[in-house]
Amino acid sequence: MLKELNQVIDYIEDHLTDDLSLEMISDYAGVSDYHFRKIFFYLAGITLNEYIKNRKLSEANKELLNGEKVTDIAFKYGYQSVDGFTRAFKKWSGFLPSDVIKKGISKTFPKLSFVITVKGGTAMEFRIEDKPKFNLVGVSKRVPMQFEGVNNEIVNLAKSITQEQREEMHSLQNIEPFEVVNASYDADANFLKEEGGLTHLIGVLTTKNVVSNQLDVVPVEACTWAIFPNEGPFPSTLQETMAKTYSEWLPSSDYEVIQAPSFSFTKMDQHKKDYAYSEVWIPVRKK
Repeated sequence: MLKELNQVIDYIEDHLTDDLSLEMISDYAGVSDYHFRKIFFYLAGITLNEYIKNRKLSEANKELLNGEKVTDIAFKYGYQSVDGFTRAFKKWSGFLPSDVIKKGISKTFPKLSFVITVKGGTAMEFRIEDKPKFNLVGVSKRVPMQFEGVNNEIVNLAKSITQEQREEMHSLQNIEPFEVVNASYDADANFLKEEGGLTHLIGVLTTKNVVSNQLDVVPVEACTWAIFPNEGPFPSTLQETMAKTYSEWLPSSDYEVIQAPSFSFTKMDQHKKDYAYSEVWIPVRKK
């Protein structure tokens, strides 16, 4: 995965002044758009869109220092007007493009290079399981894509579940894990857009096919799952586990993510406040 990530960085670098091709970046990534975005975000600390924007403006700054005209630079890096470029540059750097030319001040954002660094020698607990095909059955909603913090749309989705829907989900549940899960899938294809969305489902796993129309059904083919158990303060421990799964385990493992819903579940501790056991399930295959 590190090789593919660095290939993406090189591709972006070679095409900073072009209309970047989603198809080419997807080919380099080697995983689904959504999973690639998560891997990139957790490794780089910023979204892919932010990275591309920062690199464009950094190179623009360099060329302004070399005496290039603001108008030429604005259009070279894909801005529709000088005003649009000036606003973006000011927001990014804190000063105007004209200040670079007149005063020689500058800001840089260097090209990324991904490497794996072992931190603290902490082993990450996981297990690999093969599961037959099943259905995710529950209540779903299109929600904004969000890698950190509380997604209020998902909170509202959970509150919307009726007692009748809960009872039917409970009657259908017949395959491990025997828990209510949160699943994410069908992310918007254009991962250069930060405003994209995905479908989030709260429900259960079942091998049954007879389901009422009050619940949504998502078929999942037989595949292999990498499962990451974690226990501690909630939700920080779960979020940290998800981040380490994508930023540390996946890039250095013998597995790659496949196009299927990922999901997690959480069991709150009844005796400790804000403390829980959780599991993160990621669909994978051997490289």
